Amino acid sequence: MDFGTKRLGLAVSDALGVTAQGLPTLERTRLRDDIECIAGIVEEYGVERVLVGNPVGHRGGETAMSARVGKFAKKLQRRLPCPVELRDERLTSVEANRALRESGISIAKRQRAVDRVAAVLILQGYLDYLENERRREQGRAE
Repeated sequence: MDFGTKRLGLAVSDALGVTAQGLPTLERTRLRDDIECIAGIVEEYGVERVLVGNPVGHRGGETAMSARVGKFAKKLQRRLPCPVELRDERLTSVEANRALRESGISIAKRQRAVDRVAAVLILQGYLDYLENERRREQGRAE
């Protein structure tokens, strides 16, 4: 999930946990409604873990936005049956904007898609990390 004050970018992995696919961006309303909507998505897709992008500062420290994300993640954790984990998301929105700009889509479409693409990048980074860890463990076992 790419957390924003106006929108939440959402993505889920395929059944094998290899690729991330974007879901429709959630336009934020009230916190309670946002959390209930996410709970519905968790149930619908059988989500085992929720990753929330954490916009830490360039040196890894907390920012005003990362403090908001932390509070949101705690409230989300109280509602969901699965773990909620913060993931460093430094530069994912920048990377999402760059990828969308290079794709040639209009600025208006880019603004609507950036949150979803950022969520896909956060999740894909996590899936790639898990795959690398799995391969490293296999290498040690052989």
